[in-house]
Amino acid sequence: MKKRINRAELAEQYFLKGYSCSQAVILAYQDLINLDKETSLKIASPFGGGIARLREVCGAFSGALIVLGCLKGNPTTDIKKKTKLYKDIQNMAEEFTKANGFLHCRDLLNLHGKSSACPSKRSKQYYSHRPCQKIVGNAARILEKYIR
Repeated sequence: MKKRINRAELAEQYFLKGYSCSQAVILAYQDLINLDKETSLKIASPFGGGIARLREVCGAFSGALIVLGCLKGNPTTDIKKKTKLYKDIQNMAEEFTKANGFLHCRDLLNLHGKSSACPSKRSKQYYSHRPCQKIVGNAARILEKYIR
């Protein structure tokens, strides 16, 4: 019997290796999406820090949406299919907010005001002061329910 992959743990491991929140989530599902690793990382790269450190929608949640789009996205103009996808995303957002307290990076990190475009250097101190590892795991865990 094939061992089930723990996507939440995998996403957390990728985050701890220095990938952004969005990249960590997409890498945790790399084996399922029809994109090579480099393309996946490129697509997810603008979403780190809540979209380029603008502290908007959490990058982990955005990464989950990229995966969902790759697997269950709607390539048509069909309103019923759009509605189904949007309903799932709204439900995911509700679950994500319930699990983490917020949907926006600025609120999750309690960082209000303008952020530099330069990403913070990853260090032990960086990881110890941020809830991102747990948030990345939560995003991967929530996503799993919607792609089954």
